[in-house]
Amino acid sequence: MTCRDNGDYCGWDKSAVKGLAATVWTAAVKGLATEAEEKAEILRDRFRLSAVSIVESEVKKQGMEIAEPVVACVADLAFKFTEQLARDVELFAQHAGRKSVNMEDVIISAHRNEHLVGLLRSFAQELKGKEPAIEKKRKRSSKKKQSPDEGEFSAL
Repeated sequence: MTCRDNGDYCGWDKSAVKGLAATVWTAAVKGLATEAEEKAEILRDRFRLSAVSIVESEVKKQGMEIAEPVVACVADLAFKFTEQLARDVELFAQHAGRKSVNMEDVIISAHRNEHLVGLLRSFAQELKGKEPAIEKKRKRSSKKKQSPDEGEFSAL
């Protein structure tokens, strides 16, 4: 019989054991949160670098010049817009009773921009055209089976 089996805390104060357990749990949760925050920061940095690259490329195509603070501001705004868009489409999917986002959620998120909605709808149609045809399984009807001697019309 170990000290845990009989409710003894092996000479430790019960409150100290609970405090230690809470500390370990908090550290584990913070470790997971820190890891998630690190991944989010890496994603944010990569997104901003891509946005900066796109802005600089477009500015060069137009033969213009742009100040570095403006480029940083555009990259930051693009990231914040994308974060909001992600929250919106997630809410649309939840409202529809789904756990995952689909193309219709993205199209709905663009409802304020008719031109963008049109582009997204045509893009969605192109994607559907490229998709291999998948047969949907039909549910069996719940009609009562007829016996061989019963026809469509039964005698009354």
